[in-house]
Amino acid sequence: MIAEVVINRNAKKLNRTFDYKIPKEMEDLILIGSKVLVPFGKGANAVEAFVVGFKENSEFELKDIIKIEENLTDKQIDLARWMAKRYFCNVSDCIKLMLTPGTRNKNKEKRIQDKTANFVYLKKEIEEIEFDIETNKIKSEKQQKVIKFVKDNEGVTIPEIEMFTGCSRGIVNTLIKNEYLEIITKKVERNPLKDKKIEKTSNLKLTEEQEKVYKDISRSIDKEEYKTFLIHGITGSRKD
Repeated sequence: MIAEVVINRNAKKLNRTFDYKIPKEMEDLILIGSKVLVPFGKGANAVEAFVVGFKENSEFELKDIIKIEENLTDKQIDLARWMAKRYFCNVSDCIKLMLTPGTRNKNKEKRIQDKTANFVYLKKEIEEIEFDIETNKIKSEKQQKVIKFVKDNEGVTIPEIEMFTGCSRGIVNTLIKNEYLEIITKKVERNPLKDKKIEKTSNLKLTEEQEKVYKDISRSIDKEEYKTFLIHGITGSRKD
């Protein structure tokens, strides 16, 4: 199989497709919309490219795709092609708009990484800890207060412990040092819509003048009469 790719560069002369061979082991993995690494240029350095089509034959001597990075959907690629044609820009620039924010940097180390946080848990069995409290091995009331709070709320953060118990970070660190508590780092799932109120909306009702303009343009499109329409209106009058 041969993939048609668009190189992830801004140069106008690269605003076209290039052919690359798909290695056998990647044939079932590469889709239209896949972001891949391909050898490109005199030094054959690996550069990012986007798969926009497939073909069976090519007139050129082809190099292999090196690696798959991630995938976009067919609809996103079609939209990028339409945008490039509509706004006279590179297809690769439009494809980049489809990528998740924070993942566009070519240097993976500089991309936004998964957010992680430290959570506090009991390290010893609660029966063992309670025995140490009873035998005065754990004498500090503040340490006992922290242990009770973590027992009832395992998986809290140190700032939360400080806030709800009134104890310092030093108390927590001492319990960690003495192996009563432990810190476990976990990935935090991000939800950008968590605190946003999304209201249900309805289609705006056109004014009499807007309705007339809309019908004139729609009629021309339906008849395939390609005309230029100049819409006059002040800023904020819903011309778009």
